[in-house]
Amino acid sequence: MSKNLQNTPTPLAPPTFVLVRPQMGENIGAAARAMLNFGVDRMRLVAPRDGWPNPAAKAMASGAGRVLDGAQVYDTLADALGDCDYVFATTARHRGLTKPIYSPEAAMEVAAEKTAQGLKVGVMFGPEAAGLENDDIARANATITVPVNPEFPSLNLAQCVLLTGYEWRRQTTRVEPLAHEMVKTDWAPHIEVERLADHFEQRLDTAGFFFPQAKAQSMKTNLRNMWSRMALTRADVQTLHGMLRQLVWSKDTSDR
Repeated sequence: MSKNLQNTPTPLAPPTFVLVRPQMGENIGAAARAMLNFGVDRMRLVAPRDGWPNPAAKAMASGAGRVLDGAQVYDTLADALGDCDYVFATTARHRGLTKPIYSPEAAMEVAAEKTAQGLKVGVMFGPEAAGLENDDIARANATITVPVNPEFPSLNLAQCVLLTGYEWRRQTTRVEPLAHEMVKTDWAPHIEVERLADHFEQRLDTAGFFFPQAKAQSMKTNLRNMWSRMALTRADVQTLHGMLRQLVWSKDTSDR
């Protein structure tokens, strides 16, 4: 995906998640929860086995009831996909149909690009027991296959929804690969780390650590290199200074 999509000032409309012939209300509710976790709130249900609305779905949604409240119910898949411009079908295995096969990441990259162009994207998820049928998949423009363990490829409906929703979120929201939570402190500037290194060197020198003399300089260099590799906060530096002072004080008092 071109990185400029992540800087789009107006949020992209999420794809529509189409649950085809879902069997258990609990799974529909869990799917709704997974959708809302990642900002996807357009759910369509095709011929839910136990009818709709379903109290079990509401109970399992756990705060994501608004996804269920807005869910649209259709008798046929053709009607559910009628206004979609591009449709993905999720499947755990190849079906002998000539179609592009995307990973979830690549599929949601395409979805973001098409949505940015003003197109409406749908993603189909099959029933829990056997997944989508070939007649369902034939209506899709492309398929999504998760690289799961080939000896156990079956995914729960909500798990598949969550994986797809997560990849959509990654494609449309800036995600920092690494962040540090700084709690009442800042990173220690170089000068403070230098002073800490000096403090350690002085105490170690007094204790006779740098021995034999011929190796003293290389030992000091290794220690300086070690300090420079550490990501220390000001609180870390203050703690280490305090530890050194306490060790020296404890030794002095015990020698009296």
